[in-house]
Amino acid sequence: MSLSPIPRGVYPSVTDISPKLLAEKGIRLVLADLDNTLVPYKVTQPPREVVAWKEALEAQGIRLFLLSNSRKPGRAQHFAEQLGIPYQGHSRKPSKAGYLRAMERMGVTPEQTVMVGDQIFTDTLGANNAGVTPLLVQPIRLAGNPGRYIRYAVETPFRLLGRGRAFL
Repeated sequence: MSLSPIPRGVYPSVTDISPKLLAEKGIRLVLADLDNTLVPYKVTQPPREVVAWKEALEAQGIRLFLLSNSRKPGRAQHFAEQLGIPYQGHSRKPSKAGYLRAMERMGVTPEQTVMVGDQIFTDTLGANNAGVTPLLVQPIRLAGNPGRYIRYAVETPFRLLGRGRAFL
């Protein structure tokens, strides 16, 4: 396990991560962040593209699991129920405990798991700490919160390093 902030690849969006290639790598579980990874902040319905990606994962024998830090009551639960997937809110990423609890629930090992998220200092750092392969996606939308611009600017060197370490 490592405290590295460097992802194993940077992808334009979750739908650019191939379920077939994940399966070929032995992946059985995809942990996914919610906000700015699967949907923009405040979006409550899974878009068609995300539903189709989830179905493509399932066709390859891979489960999708929502691993969220969202503190909004019911947000992660409501979204996961609509998508028909298990979830864990208040996961306290980057703490590895949330990752380990999710994998235990799903009966998989870190080697069989990837984490897909949009943030280096929560999603990637936590995944590496838990021994899970971190895959980073470009944030869907930055508008509306000046703090996000600063955070993503600080993350830029790690994103650039991750581009050269593609997992797929």
